[in-house]
Amino acid sequence: MTENTTQKHSFQAEVAQLLHLVTHSLYSNPEIFLRELISNASDACDKLRFEGINHPEYYENDPELHVRVTLDSDNKTITISDNGIGLSQQEAIDNLGTIAKSGTKDFMSKLSGDQKADAQLIGQFGVGFYSGFIVADKITVESRRAGTDTAEGVRWISGGTGDFEVAQIEKASRGTDIILHLREDALDYLQSYKVKQIINKYSDHISLPIEMQKEVWQQEEAAEGEEAKPGQYVKTDEWEAINSASALWTRNKSEVTEEQYIEFYKNLSHDFEAPLTWAHNRVEGSTEYTQLLYIPSKAPHNIFTREAKAGIKLYVKRVFIMDDADNLIPNYLRFVQGVVDSADLPLNVSRELLQESRDVKTIREGNARRILTTLDALAKSEDAADQEKFKTFYSEFGAVLKEGLGEDMGNRDRILKLLRFATSTHDEVSTSLEAYKANMKEGQKAIYYVTADSLAAAKNSPQLELFKKKGIEVLLMTDRVDEWAMEFVHSFDGTPMQNVSKGAVDLGDLQDAEEKKALEAAAEQFKPVVEKLSESLKDKTKEVRVTTRLVDSPACLVTGEGELSPQLIRMLKQAGQAVPESKPVLEINPEHPLVKKLDGSAQFDDLANVIFDQAVIAEGGLPEDPAAYLKRINSLLLK
Repeated sequence: MTENTTQKHSFQAEVAQLLHLVTHSLYSNPEIFLRELISNASDACDKLRFEGINHPEYYENDPELHVRVTLDSDNKTITISDNGIGLSQQEAIDNLGTIAKSGTKDFMSKLSGDQKADAQLIGQFGVGFYSGFIVADKITVESRRAGTDTAEGVRWISGGTGDFEVAQIEKASRGTDIILHLREDALDYLQSYKVKQIINKYSDHISLPIEMQKEVWQQEEAAEGEEAKPGQYVKTDEWEAINSASALWTRNKSEVTEEQYIEFYKNLSHDFEAPLTWAHNRVEGSTEYTQLLYIPSKAPHNIFTREAKAGIKLYVKRVFIMDDADNLIPNYLRFVQGVVDSADLPLNVSRELLQESRDVKTIREGNARRILTTLDALAKSEDAADQEKFKTFYSEFGAVLKEGLGEDMGNRDRILKLLRFATSTHDEVSTSLEAYKANMKEGQKAIYYVTADSLAAAKNSPQLELFKKKGIEVLLMTDRVDEWAMEFVHSFDGTPMQNVSKGAVDLGDLQDAEEKKALEAAAEQFKPVVEKLSESLKDKTKEVRVTTRLVDSPACLVTGEGELSPQLIRMLKQAGQAVPESKPVLEINPEHPLVKKLDGSAQFDDLANVIFDQAVIAEGGLPEDPAAYLKRINSLLLK
């Protein structure tokens, strides 16, 4: 294709709708466009640094990387230029005509109509480039990929509607120029002082110079006999850096302001909300590295999907290596954003090396400890603002953190101390295991808990009836991950943890001798009924037995020690996984009128099955045959 040959392409489906949204409503703060485009330019330079390790010829005769912002009042344009990796023609078509790899449909499905919330999605879906249409009615991109011939440049032009044009051009310099043709209501951005303020506000941390043409004050000379006219700033051919141009994480903590930390996070994560907190440290020892790790204030939309990536950028000796370096943080801390800059890893580090390197293991463990220590400090702080931050953290990420109980044995105790629960006496998810232990009744030998699909189901579980009667607090666990995670936890601080729905109830010293005698007597008295129930329900239960754990309910289901609970079985089946055959134990309350009615009943089988199915419902499940259950209920009601 020659320079005069122009090809017209259509945007990916639905992009026009998205561009309309970006232009008219999505960004509540229009100056964000400059941050996004400068960030993209910086990334292009980082990519050249990385590819240049193995291809030094990519630098051509221009080794000093930079971003430049040029204002042209005559043509009403702002140009953001970089001498980074550049785009080939096909890359321009692919990257500038498609809304991220996630797909536009996925992006559009996440939009809520809340400008502030929706704005957070922009960077996450890789659509920062399109923010240029907030201020421009046309964007021209001219680019040439490093290492290609000067005749292989590309020009991309679009008015932000349904299509774009692409042409091959001659381009002497590598890299990319993004030319924004400003709308009439955006001409304020041609004022250099305003652009400099925006750069200082949002992009000061960028680790390479962001340059603008230097301006000097020029006093106009007055003609003889006239008064001197007012002076003005005049652009020169000299370029000056507007930002500090030093990587923020390499600075001393005392030199970085809170505002700078927050703006760096927003640029790094494309999040419009400030982070909850962060940790910035230089780690020395057998492995040397710098870590700047942030805990966001809100969970990303895909936190529980397999596509969720850790937001850690890896640098080696300040050279960018890769985004989403998930080997540098455990999976249960995948919500953490930040930067790790290693002094020990080789510059040509690959993902394969990241999986195997001892240094990487050391960094991953160090990052995990640092995050858990930071969270522990928030949790223990007496400052009301810190307590609120921890509360926000736990509501957003508590369920993810629990995954660490099964994934990180070395930090299991640290994680357990951070967990918070609702209890049978307190609905708010705020009780720690330490607080629970401090309030245990005299003679209580275990930490009791129950798992359920919801808080209501947990609070009303038949398993809690005896505990409520005796005033024993029980932890209520209602996250989907709880059942799996607690399989890895057997005690806390020397005290056993006991799931009240597993195994026979044993309250030890909290159950007096008279209760135990009553249970033995009831078991003997109901032996014929129990045997008959066992026969009637042999396809559904492993065992039927009398219990003292029930007060108001006729029966409940109990899982054997080491067996899968009904909740976990349901969860695995929903995920399409094969589940081993497992039958629960049915425990009956000998004091309940419905159980007493079993003895000598002419409808024994119907009543037995109804009692079993009601126990299933009480656990949050459904009868195996709902129609048969309803038929039995109706039959019993009629008689």
